This record gives sequence, C-alpha cells and structure tokens, in this order.
Amino acid sequence: MNVLFIIRGLPGCGKTTLAKSIAPGAVCQADDFFVDDETGKYEFVPHLLNQAHNECYLKCYRLMNKNEPKIAVCNTGTREWEFKDYIELAKAKGYMVHVMVVEHRHGGENTHGVPQDAIDKMKRRFEVSL
Repeated sequence: MNVLFIIRGLPGCGKTTLAKSIAPGAVCQADDFFVDDETGKYEFVPHLLNQAHNECYLKCYRLMNKNEPKIAVCNTGTREWEFKDYIELAKAKGYMVHVMVVEHRHGGENTHGVPQDAIDKMKRRFEVSL
C-alpha cells in the first residue's frame, strides 16, 4: 500500500532531514516555495504563505496521481486543521497515512532564521491528538 507521511514539528527539529530519508524524491514542503531556483537562497515572504501551502498541496496531489509509493509532507503543522486536507486526499487516493511529530532533541539549527519568539508561539499552539 502507498503511504503518506505527514511530518510535523517546530523549525529546526529535523522534519526535512527525516522526510528525505523516508521518501527520497517525494518530499513536499511549503518552504520550497521560498527557495530561489537559480541561487538556492531561501527568502520567506509572509504574505505568500498561503500560496506556498497551496503549491505544497498540489505537489502532493501530483505525486499521488503518479502513484508515488512513499510521499512525505513536512511543514510545521502546529494545528490539526493545517494538515487535514492531506489526510482527506490520502484517503481518496488510497494512501495509508502516518502523522509524525518530530521533537528537537539533537541540537539542530533553525536554518530559515525563524525568530525565537515565533517558535515559542508555535510551541504554545501545537496540538497533538493521540
């Protein structure tokens, strides 16, 4: 059975590293939208965040239409509604879903320069449903 991994966590916890290890070549993340194709430089533009998430979803949709066996979506996903559409898509396409929360226990760095106060806000609103 095909599998969708939804990988959640705060900036710098290792979401992308994990995603690349379990679904090489099939990683979907909103952060990719903010990377310049020519320079590889990351520049976050807050008012484009919705567009970035739409592109992430479309990439996942396209991969499922190609019947990609393992797909990883890695975004912060601090609230359950933020990844609900991926779960619904996976069910419609016959994918098994695993939601994974990655904790920052390895001393990794926040490579996108997210300010600590923003990370603290994310921590406070992070929802986990068991």
